[in-house]
Parts: sequence; C-alpha cells; structure tokens
Amino acid sequence: MTATTAHDVFSATVHKSEEWIHELQRELDCDPQQAYAALRGTLHALRDRLPADQAVQLAAQLPMLVRGLFYEGWKPAATPTRIHRQSELCEQVCARAGRVFDIPVEQVIEAVFKLLNRHVSAGEICGVVSNLPQELQRCWPEIEAR
Repeated sequence: MTATTAHDVFSATVHKSEEWIHELQRELDCDPQQAYAALRGTLHALRDRLPADQAVQLAAQLPMLVRGLFYEGWKPAATPTRIHRQSELCEQVCARAGRVFDIPVEQVIEAVFKLLNRHVSAGEICGVVSNLPQELQRCWPEIEAR
C-alpha cells in the first residue's frame, strides 16, 4: 500500500466517523464530546449484550475508526451480558460512556440506534435486533426506508 493510498484510507475513515458524530450532535442537540460519549457508551453496551459472532458482524459494517472504538476494551469471553430491561441498558450506556447525559439516556440510545439504522445494512440490523431480549427489541426504532 502506498503512503498516498494509506493516507486516503485514514482520511476517509476520519471523515466518515466525524459525519457520524455530527449526525448525533444534530439529533441530540449536543456538543461533540457528548455525541462521542453517546456513540461510545451505546456501542459498548450493545456490543457486550450481543453474542460475540453477532458483535463482530456488526463491527464489520462500521467505519474503521468507529470499529476501533467499538472493540476498545472488549472481553468477548464475558459476553453476552444479562441485560434484559431498558433500565439496565440505560445504566450500562451511562457506565460505558463514563458520564451522565444532559438529556434522557433513552433519547441517547434511540439516536445511536437510528444512526446504525441509517448506516448499517437492514439485514445486519435485523440480526442484531433478533439477538436482543424482547424489551430491548422494543427500544430499537423502526428501520427507515432507504
């Protein structure tokens, strides 16, 4: 791989990852740090709730930089966690984000799930959602027509 090609690859993933953060900022009406924390906390809580093979399949569709964030600190042997209720998911998102949000955490989770709906294939989203308990499946917004 030439330096130019490597530069292009890294530039593209930085750009795409920044787009995701900006989308969350607009959706949540928040600053970039809160949008990043929302993405990180929700992805980590979701990742840890999924079976390892499903988490890997989801990660494959994330921009390279977001994929690195997704895998940060992951312990596959400790998954899936036993989160069954929305309240437990909310607690985990805040814990994984390392903060309490200025907006309701349910809104944070919904915004990240909507972001995933827009950027991950519908088939993969269906696979993710089908691996969640029914109460958590109801937290996932409908997949928008593309």
